[in-house]
Amino acid sequence: MANFKQFPTAPGNARLDEPFLRELVKVINLTGSGKINCTGEFTCTANQASTIVKDISCSPNSTILLTPTTANAATEFGAGSLYVTSATGQFQVNHVNSATTGRTFRYAIIG
Repeated sequence: MANFKQFPTAPGNARLDEPFLRELVKVINLTGSGKINCTGEFTCTANQASTIVKDISCSPNSTILLTPTTANAATEFGAGSLYVTSATGQFQVNHVNSATTGRTFRYAIIG
């Protein structure tokens, strides 16, 4: 499972000094370029009816957007049997219990 998170995490007690402000500008510029810190990748578990994806950005009210990146993933996605439930720190992708491998998706977590 790949994680595309690229932003540094600011400490809760961050001082507004020059190094911190440089990092803040970097994050703002990345965001303006469409790079958001809530994406990743997973592959559906073969011979299982669901796959758990752990991501600290996730909450029970999150919306999970999926993009198939392989032909097998596109077939699964197009069949209409794929659905997602979110929870704190993870989401569950429910899919067909199949021996098919290579069902790889990228995701974005909103909210």
